[in-house]
Amino acid sequence: MEFSELIKTATVENVLLSCAGLPAVRGTLCITSHHLLLSSCPGGDVELWLLIRNVDAVEKRLTGSSGTITLRCKDLKVLQLEIPGMEECLNIASSIEALSSVDSVMMMYPFFYRPPSLKLEEGWHQFPLEQYFQQISSQTSQWRLSTVNQDFSTCPTYPPAVIVPAAVADEALRKAARFRQGGRFPVLSYFHPKNRTVMLRSSQPLTGPNRRRCREDETLLGTILDEGERGFIIDTRSAQAAKQARMTGGGTEPKSSYPQWRRLHRPLERGRPLQESFAKLVEACSDPSLSMDRWLGRLESSRWLSHVKAALSTACLAAQCMDREEATVLVHGAEGTDTTLLVTALAQVILDPSCRTLAGFQGLLEREWIQAGHPFHLRCAHSAYSHARLKQEAPLFLLFLDCVWQLSRQFPFSLEFGERLLLSLFDNAYASAYGTFLCNNEKERSLCKVKESTHSLWAWLNRPEEQQKLLNPLYSHNALVIWPSVEPQSIQLWQGLFLRWIRPSQHLDEAWAEIQRLVEENNAPAKESTGNRLSQSLSDPTAGVS
Repeated sequence: MEFSELIKTATVENVLLSCAGLPAVRGTLCITSHHLLLSSCPGGDVELWLLIRNVDAVEKRLTGSSGTITLRCKDLKVLQLEIPGMEECLNIASSIEALSSVDSVMMMYPFFYRPPSLKLEEGWHQFPLEQYFQQISSQTSQWRLSTVNQDFSTCPTYPPAVIVPAAVADEALRKAARFRQGGRFPVLSYFHPKNRTVMLRSSQPLTGPNRRRCREDETLLGTILDEGERGFIIDTRSAQAAKQARMTGGGTEPKSSYPQWRRLHRPLERGRPLQESFAKLVEACSDPSLSMDRWLGRLESSRWLSHVKAALSTACLAAQCMDREEATVLVHGAEGTDTTLLVTALAQVILDPSCRTLAGFQGLLEREWIQAGHPFHLRCAHSAYSHARLKQEAPLFLLFLDCVWQLSRQFPFSLEFGERLLLSLFDNAYASAYGTFLCNNEKERSLCKVKESTHSLWAWLNRPEEQQKLLNPLYSHNALVIWPSVEPQSIQLWQGLFLRWIRPSQHLDEAWAEIQRLVEENNAPAKESTGNRLSQSLSDPTAGVS
């Protein structure tokens, strides 16, 4: 397929571009294989440089001999193009629809993007699992790095190397994999250095209606616990859903076969209900005519904040089992690629201060989302505006980012990075110039040669000038576990994302820039006292008022 076949009209003069909060601009519109460009008249400055993959929905309205195209983007921005000429309007709309729907990974922009400041190999091997394993092996010898999945034959959605109990041989892992949906046998997700407890993740066991067993799977989970020790299985489905899954070949770990494990059901939505919740919230945020009562009603009926609360609560449960109960935890739902990863990743941000640093958080994303096989290509195919019939889209990764934002708001000094990083991750998961979030798993990335042919997002974000923009100027290392409040009153709308293009952020940006300047002016020892004074004034609004 040639891109030129999809472009019916490449250039149109005298197009008017409108965007909420910005003055309208008239100029020349150009369509390339991956971008929509608008250069203004008469100066010729580029006013719009939009990655076409970012377009979620195209709406057209014809009036007389001209037409208006509304572009609703995956990053939630809305643009309007007034185009003279009915035929040109229809052709432009058709071209954008066709180009934004190209589904072949190797035709996407990351395979063509070549910034002069970056090298292709940069950033791809920044967070190897071997490095994470070395941290664990320096504290315990109970785990080993297995290459049982070297050729992706044991589990197509796991990376080539996984961390498993040292006492379990690769052949037993292969047999356990055949007993788990999609081959996702239990692997180590996190080692808690404080008390040497661990968190594992997997998919559901294939017990089925006949209560099938697998000795190797039972042994694998049995060897992790000493005699008399107990473990918790956090199942992210309801008890009813798990029971229904058994009738279709799935199921749960029966008490008789896993006597040391206690199962806790904490249902988390995924799939269509979550996607519809996201769409309802964005629709409510975009309606300027709402009264206070109607806004609160629509916010509640979207149920998005309920999903945030449920995710944080379940992650807190996993963290509590490890930190306070000193128990091992296994997390799984059905496939083990969605809500499972949401819980394991969030629990680590709560428990581990290293995951709250900029580098540690990137390593966490690489390990628990990207390499762990979250299907980004399927889940992020459409955002909140798409009119396409939903297939497998679901904003699980956005839900995770929202939960991290809630943590950063409740603990403003404990995360080294700020909101800008979270927004950048959201944008790049849905449409990117980089290959980091391409495909659904490591096997697909290997087949498409993503690491050899595209640039890594981490290479870009870790350039000193970019990194500076992402840092939280109030950060002060906090070695403690950060237990968030999950009371309904504590969960807030993430305005920085959901209202990003609706309300102006200039004053907020200026305030943060001033905070950064003040912090930089103080020397390192004074930074902590600045943070403490700010902390006091945040918790006590009357501080400093006479």
